[in-house]
Amino acid sequence: MSPSRPKGAPEAGAGPARRWRKGRGDTGRTPLSGAQRALLAASFLITLGSFAVLPYMSVLLHRRLGLGLGAVGFVLAVASLIQFAGGVVAGPVAGRIGLRRAMLLALALRTAGFAAFVPGLGSPALAVGALLLVSAGAALYLPANKAYLVDGASDAARPRLLSASGSAFNAGMALGPPAAAPLVMGSPGALFACVTVLFALVGAGHALLPREASGGGAGGRSTAAPQTPTGALPTPPDTPLTPTATPTTPAGAPPMPGAALPARGGGERRDRVPGGAAKAAAPVRDRLTASPGLSPFVVTVLSVYAFMFFQHYLALYAVPRTSAGFYGAVLTGYAALLVVAQPLLAERVAALGYPAAQWWGFGAMAAGMAAIGAGGHAGIAVGAALLCLGEIVLFLKNDLEALARSTAAPASVFGRQRLAAGIGAFGAAVVGGQLYGAAEAAGSARGFWVAVGLQCLLLPVFLLFRRRTARDPEEPRAAAP
Repeated sequence: MSPSRPKGAPEAGAGPARRWRKGRGDTGRTPLSGAQRALLAASFLITLGSFAVLPYMSVLLHRRLGLGLGAVGFVLAVASLIQFAGGVVAGPVAGRIGLRRAMLLALALRTAGFAAFVPGLGSPALAVGALLLVSAGAALYLPANKAYLVDGASDAARPRLLSASGSAFNAGMALGPPAAAPLVMGSPGALFACVTVLFALVGAGHALLPREASGGGAGGRSTAAPQTPTGALPTPPDTPLTPTATPTTPAGAPPMPGAALPARGGGERRDRVPGGAAKAAAPVRDRLTASPGLSPFVVTVLSVYAFMFFQHYLALYAVPRTSAGFYGAVLTGYAALLVVAQPLLAERVAALGYPAAQWWGFGAMAAGMAAIGAGGHAGIAVGAALLCLGEIVLFLKNDLEALARSTAAPASVFGRQRLAAGIGAFGAAVVGGQLYGAAEAAGSARGFWVAVGLQCLLLPVFLLFRRRTARDPEEPRAAAP
């Protein structure tokens, strides 16, 4: 009679090949948990409700409440600053009170803010206070949302989860404005009441989510511990680590026993492994992409800076040359393309090295700016599609790289990424206004897009030059025994 095998223990002969296949490919086919599906559905509903009213805030504040355009601009700038820069505070708060509680608090703030708009439609002060309350809730919610989604997920599963999250958010952004158009000017009170009820229901749904496994304070690398059946002895590695042989970890698989995680800032940390030899056993992907000269925070600032010229100033350029209807169709098509293409490209983006992602992302943005500058319906549509490709590559890769390099809690990582996005958006608004005004004064608005496209071409050169200069001093030490 053959010896019995403990239930759940690996079969004889499965060995490293089977575990390699599991670490490499099966994670991509692992179905989403019920909590993850619920959170993605909630992400869609939240942006659907938010973008049913927020894109129209300048119109409501100016036409309905009588605020001057200068005051409207100042209010929106402060609200944007709170929403983006508040992510730095939101990360530590979520880490202290827990991700689920942070999301509930954020949704309570946003529900109260939208509810205050109903009487606030007759009071400018109350409306401004309501908008700032909504912005504070948004600042707290997004880092906690993304951190909860990737809580306990392996590095290989994170691209799919983050791309699915982006698709859910962008789907709501695409459908919110047209859904609210019939009510926004005629019956804004009813619109805000509906949004308030929607957020209250979403908040109640969040209360049913299970608490996160890490308690909100897990480090940036969450790797599930291997499960050992009750009563079974731990299985030793099939290939022992020796001073002369170090196994290669498949791309996307969790670190092998004894492996060292990359140190903060992208450098490799060398730890003792069995056999007494100090070997770098970080995953292959981290060794290829991590380098001290490529800070995800800096790259995110510049990525959003380049992209926001398109967001801020396309309307000024496109509407007079085409029509408002065509401009709206371009925005809807852009969001739809982002929803469909981002999950399809997520694994390819994750597999790119960080320098290659910058060449592809900024290159697509430069080509898109050039196409928009060519003018006409076709040029604007093609340019928007290329900008969409650039956004997918850069924004997703920046988040993945920031998570991979940090030992901080994911909520804190996403909070810093939000701050970087806010800095980039602010810079694009300030520089773009001066640049577009100068281009129009010169009689050629197309020159604006040419100048922005040249910036997009030069940004990866600047970033990779910084990487080279930061790496060069390390090379003599790396070559030393």
